[in-house]
Amino acid sequence: MKRTIRTAVLTAGALIAALGLPAGTAHADTAPRVDLRVLVVSDGGPSTDAIAAELGAAGTPFTRIDLTQAGRQTIDAGFLADTVGGRPRAKFQAVVLPNDNPFPAGSAEMAALAAYEQAYSVPQVDAYTYARPEAGLQYPVYGGYSGSLDGAQADVTAAGKAGPFGYLKGSVPFEDNDPAVGESYAYLSQPVAGADFTPYVEAAIPGQTTKGSLVGEYRHDGRRELVVTFVYNQYQEQFRLLARGIVEWMTGGVHLGASRNYFAVHVDDVFAADDRWNSDLNCTPGDVDCTDPNATPDPIRMTPADVDHAVAWEQSKNFTLDFAYNAVGTVDQRAENNGVDLLADRLIAQRAKFRWINHTYTHTFLGCVQDTAVVPWKCATNANGSTQWVGRGEISAEISNNRIWGQGVGLPLQNDELVTGEHSGMRVLPQQPDDNPNLAPALADNGVAWLGSDNSREPVQRAVGQATTVPRYPMNVFYNAGKAAEQVDEYNWIYTSRAQGGSGVCEDNPATTTCLSAPLSTTTGYADHIVPLETRIALGHVLSNDPRPHFIHQSNLAEERIAYPVLDGVLDGYQDLFATSTPVVNLRMKDIGTELKRRAAWNTAVQAGQITAYRIGTAVTVNAPSGLQVTATLPTGTTRNGTAFGTAYAGAVSGWTASTGTAITLTLPASAAAPALAPAKTARTTAPAPRTRVPAGAREHVHATADN
Repeated sequence: MKRTIRTAVLTAGALIAALGLPAGTAHADTAPRVDLRVLVVSDGGPSTDAIAAELGAAGTPFTRIDLTQAGRQTIDAGFLADTVGGRPRAKFQAVVLPNDNPFPAGSAEMAALAAYEQAYSVPQVDAYTYARPEAGLQYPVYGGYSGSLDGAQADVTAAGKAGPFGYLKGSVPFEDNDPAVGESYAYLSQPVAGADFTPYVEAAIPGQTTKGSLVGEYRHDGRRELVVTFVYNQYQEQFRLLARGIVEWMTGGVHLGASRNYFAVHVDDVFAADDRWNSDLNCTPGDVDCTDPNATPDPIRMTPADVDHAVAWEQSKNFTLDFAYNAVGTVDQRAENNGVDLLADRLIAQRAKFRWINHTYTHTFLGCVQDTAVVPWKCATNANGSTQWVGRGEISAEISNNRIWGQGVGLPLQNDELVTGEHSGMRVLPQQPDDNPNLAPALADNGVAWLGSDNSREPVQRAVGQATTVPRYPMNVFYNAGKAAEQVDEYNWIYTSRAQGGSGVCEDNPATTTCLSAPLSTTTGYADHIVPLETRIALGHVLSNDPRPHFIHQSNLAEERIAYPVLDGVLDGYQDLFATSTPVVNLRMKDIGTELKRRAAWNTAVQAGQITAYRIGTAVTVNAPSGLQVTATLPTGTTRNGTAFGTAYAGAVSGWTASTGTAITLTLPASAAAPALAPAKTARTTAPAPRTRVPAGAREHVHATADN
């Protein structure tokens, strides 16, 4: 069907005048001010929401306009630009649209946007658009493709590697988490003959030897567009891999906020032993909820060989594990074995190879006094009905005794870090809805500033007295498993129905996403299902600018060492995807806590409108409240008062710099001058973009299933 293209045409002079930009070439003293803020225009689709989520997670200010909302802000010249102190101001450094033109035919809003982009050299991202000549591409019916890319692999082109996607090695795999659900849709085609179009990411056109563009830059009419022709949501790996490049392209590598790929792994209960899951009793003897009279604890404990393996593994991966330790494990071992504990000797000899965290002396429960006469346990009460709490002195002794022992054997500790046993002391629903009131004073007694918490219970960082929590992701590699078969047996118990011999937890909680349609094989289920699933989940966290650490237990490094296949999957998978300029950032707990705390303060200030930032030529000015740490991503060579700003990552520099309440001036290198485009004689808009296909799996996050 032939479509009639309607355009809105105004003279360049009229458009420039309406936007406040003087005609003629701008010299340094008349260069416009461009505010460091992104305009996101959404139609409610997942792709613009994904870009907004990326900006929000990084701390990059943006303004969102929802085209589906009545009474929304009208986009016109006054909304986009004005004059400040006699200098023309562009209020947005980039524009994100749902497609190349989401407005009705003859729209004054699209005309205003086109004129604004042309006048101020502001780039536009077409978050998900149909491949058509108006976007620089041939229609897919002319030798292209329209359809699913589930499980396919796209590739970054040479231009993409030299440009905004240089942090990637080259491959961009598309998820296929559930074969029964469509998770992707794309339009693959090649550029229109004669168009100034540069593909950055391509995929093979099915049935052909040629490739079609998925992401590319289209230059036309004095404007620049990043044309994206596949749909995505914020959780999908293909978007997570490309999100950084999309943001860097639209901002020219100059923006507030920062994004890195983090991974840290805490290994709990080091020196101690963890009780083993009993496949016959379907519980863990030694655990308070395993009351069977035949329950006999069967401890799992690392050996010196396991320590040597951990050291060699770290060296091979250029990665450091964090060991959360309980000294009583070795104290009791020596008492029972005439002073001998070969495991502790090896760990102490290799202490410099790991980071160490105080995990309390005996790993005792530090919340309410537990009444274990019932299952599940409940908090014991006093005669007046009030809760019985573990005392401040007992909590303090657990912290200090473990620290003193660790210092005595030379562990390189940070005394302000603590992980309590089972994250106890903090609220645990449903039994203990409040923190132990004695916890915060005991933390203060010992100078604890950073307290590990369970991200599955409390994903938001919070204060516990003078300490601040560091939420940790629990990995589904169980504390009571040293062998794959017992891990699978417990996994089956938790995640299958009662009719299949399971606990029925999943059928009682339909929101659980890891439920199984059938039990896993105890022979192959760990390698075939649990390892790839846990790898995918953890790698998703790594790719989401999320510094929260993951935690496992020392039992998982013992016996069959079942944690390593998951950790290998994360780190090896990451290495296959990213260039050496973009390494995994492996922080210790207090540094993770600091990062999270700074982000929270920054995002609060951004949301409160306390941050203003703009660029004039190669000078960036940021105004922020005194004492606030300011975050930005800028080109290599940027300075503040003659001192280099930030640290290198992904081909740029990023980091934090303190505000004193006066304007912060950052000087960009001369090579970072804003891209210049030859002005067009007209500001032209195209016909409205055709509707695109959005499968259900792109609208919502599709979790991996037992079938994949």
